Amino acid sequence: MSIRPIYGEGGIRSRDSHTEFMHRSSWVDASITLDRRHWVCDETELQWTAPQHVIILTEQGRTSRTRIQAGGSLVYDGEDRSGAVSFVPAGVEREGMYQNADLTYSALWIDPDCQVPGCEKLAHLPTMVNGSDTVIETLLRCLFTELTAGHQPDSAYIEHLTVLAALRVSSSLASAQNVPVSPVLRHAPLHRRTLARVDDFIEAHMDGDISLSDLAALADMPVDTFARRFRSATGQAPYAYVIERRIACAKQLLATTNTPIGQLALSLGFSSQSHFTTTFRRLNGMTPRTFRAQFLPGG
Repeated sequence: MSIRPIYGEGGIRSRDSHTEFMHRSSWVDASITLDRRHWVCDETELQWTAPQHVIILTEQGRTSRTRIQAGGSLVYDGEDRSGAVSFVPAGVEREGMYQNADLTYSALWIDPDCQVPGCEKLAHLPTMVNGSDTVIETLLRCLFTELTAGHQPDSAYIEHLTVLAALRVSSSLASAQNVPVSPVLRHAPLHRRTLARVDDFIEAHMDGDISLSDLAALADMPVDTFARRFRSATGQAPYAYVIERRIACAKQLLATTNTPIGQLALSLGFSSQSHFTTTFRRLNGMTPRTFRAQFLPGG
């Protein structure tokens, strides 16, 4: 057996181990990263300190045994399974033993200094191994479906997904420990002048990557306060609002110009024509081409 470094600080003692890196994407100045790996081993022992908070989804596969200690305490002794969700806070030393592993898993890495609302609470949570959360599972599976199809979601979408995942981890751990969850407070809506500035910014940056941090800066608010007050004012999450504004602009251009659909998609900030078409159909019940034919037959 040999010891070699792995992602983070620590080492791994392994027999017949192989890791295949399948995908990696980053957003928000690399403070949020998603990667996907396929790992096979007969037997592995590891010591590892996570450099960032990490939420892990076991997409498929299993182990015959998984034993995990974190911070010197045993937190899990059982098997990895498809659909299981784990969480390790940054800086926590983790010791693990795995037998007969054949796993495909995705990992959502969150920088401790990331300014996404809700993520500041992750540093105070304990390690969770092979828990169950259908919301996180669905979010990460859907995201990889998008990435596999060649669609690159913008930062606002990823920030919102990260907020939801962080809240679900906090809620799952609180429920497991019978900790009461703080009630959701109502927040005053954004002022109309602030919403107007947001609209102007979206209009001016329609072809770019609009992040939640960009929008919050317009209101001179922390991102979590902005997101809550924005939803109170509009009934929508900021990323959903941005998408709807892009689609509204697309409908106007489709009805009045012969701009090629692929060119139009890129000019509105979509990663590809197929991404645009999928989103347009979801919101309007028809493809962009069908919509255009109503106004410009033969266009």
